Amino acid sequence: MEKMPYQPHMDAGTKIFPSAEVYGQAGLTAGTTTDWKASLPVLHAERVTLRELQLTDAPSLLSLLTTEEVARFISPPPTTLDGFEKFIAWTHRQRAAGQFACFAVVPVGTDVAVGIFQLRALDADFGTGEWGFVIGSPYWGRGLFEDGAPAVLQFGFETIGIHRLEARACVENGRGNGALRKTGAVIEGTLRQSFLKDGRRHDQHLWTVLASDWRASASHRPEFRLTSRAGVAPEVTTTVH
Repeated sequence: MEKMPYQPHMDAGTKIFPSAEVYGQAGLTAGTTTDWKASLPVLHAERVTLRELQLTDAPSLLSLLTTEEVARFISPPPTTLDGFEKFIAWTHRQRAAGQFACFAVVPVGTDVAVGIFQLRALDADFGTGEWGFVIGSPYWGRGLFEDGAPAVLQFGFETIGIHRLEARACVENGRGNGALRKTGAVIEGTLRQSFLKDGRRHDQHLWTVLASDWRASASHRPEFRLTSRAGVAPEVTTTVH
């Protein structure tokens, strides 16, 4: 998702919501639901934890996501600490409205947010969504995307109930396109001059994954487990073969 849906004029009525007390590996069986609009679950994988953004994540996100190499192919992120704090509050309001889910990318063994995964509704019932990700360059090549992306996709398809998930990546963005290819997404076409950055219009590839494609690829995914400790969902253990 190269266009961050947040804009500064959306900051009115800021309210910070608490995170969910949900632990376990990132995975949900079909039909299993959590009250994600109240708070996002915490998704654990081998090398990364995904959790709801917290106000205290603003300093690390400001430091890591505003560098030239990271921001090259995304719309301009907030440029101040206050701007990131308002972005975080906005993600919570949009999640409560059922239109958006944003996870902090936290390497295992730390509590520092080094990036984000986003899911955004493209229609009223979230049947079609758009997803995107950005990770600070010091953490590229450490497997955080490879571990986190399957968790986010499964959350989107099995918890939110998304049917079709889209992503857009500049044609020149070799790293981003390569990452999307690894998820099993397919290119449906090229959107000509669809992304404006620094006065230049870029072509973008349109990548898609369908829920049916995702479920058909279950044999290629690792085992997952979700355990609730806060009553958000009953304790569930599911094995995907």
